[in-house]
Amino acid sequence: MNLQLIISKLLFIPLQVDINEKLKEAPDDAYQIGVIIGTYLPLVLLFVLAYYLYYRAKKRNIDK
Repeated sequence: MNLQLIISKLLFIPLQVDINEKLKEAPDDAYQIGVIIGTYLPLVLLFVLAYYLYYRAKKRNIDK
């Protein structure tokens, strides 16, 4: 096997979370909302950061 494949599998195995299982075991609605926010917020922040870096790099190339 490729070393990168092995490393990526080892890193991402702990990150695999079964959201449906967490929602079934949720004690109340507030916990469910927290699980949903906690699941999607990092992804949204990553997209915002990527767009900001893209915009900044594009603006830098236009100014030159």
